[in-house]
Amino acid sequence: MEIEQFSGGLIPQQQQNWQGREEWFFKREHTDTYEQWYEGRYKRAEIWQKKVMEQLVSKDARVKTLLEFGCGTTRFTRWWKEIGIQATGGDLSPLMLSQAIHLFEGDLVMADSHHMPFKDHTFDSLAFITTFEYYKDPVKVIREAARVAKYGIAMGMMNRNSPKVVRRRVQQLFGKNPFYVTATFYSPSMLSEIIHEALKGREYSIEWTCTGLPKWFPVQQWSLPYGDFFGLYVKFNDVD
Repeated sequence: MEIEQFSGGLIPQQQQNWQGREEWFFKREHTDTYEQWYEGRYKRAEIWQKKVMEQLVSKDARVKTLLEFGCGTTRFTRWWKEIGIQATGGDLSPLMLSQAIHLFEGDLVMADSHHMPFKDHTFDSLAFITTFEYYKDPVKVIREAARVAKYGIAMGMMNRNSPKVVRRRVQQLFGKNPFYVTATFYSPSMLSEIIHEALKGREYSIEWTCTGLPKWFPVQQWSLPYGDFFGLYVKFNDVD
């Protein structure tokens, strides 16, 4: 089997082409600088993204443990404890996890989100933060998340209803910004439709809010489906 060397192990060729396509998170030139994004121009965006996710998840007082899938270097995974939630991280990229093990004190697992190696209701909640956009079979992933999480699913997404989406696609035409080439951008309504399909027969409620508005805008969070980022929480109402 053809493999590629990386710090801490080997990446099978079939994993590099996960879902039948190349992904940026299997390339060291991108993963090695991932943490730097949030310490630079994206720092302000990260602050608001965390505010949004805290507001949504904290409303469900049942959530004490959480599995974040697509945890990457654990940028968000490390943060959950600040709002009183014990987090575990999961990711498919060994390059991301090779950094995560030095940054995160909790448990980590390398696995595919379509086949999570956990028993039913292992965690109170499950989170996807800017990773759900890369799944080819989103319905299957949500069903798997609903199996592993007992009380709810938290999702932080790059919003389709944002002028930055157009900018990213133009950049890609000129061979720049490789991070969103395989991403599918959703709006709150689009994502809700996928959730409805995945969770047929279950009793649940959905709440979402948007942020990622220009710095000069008078408000930075609102309930309209516009902005670069939206947080969404699916609360399961059919469990004790």
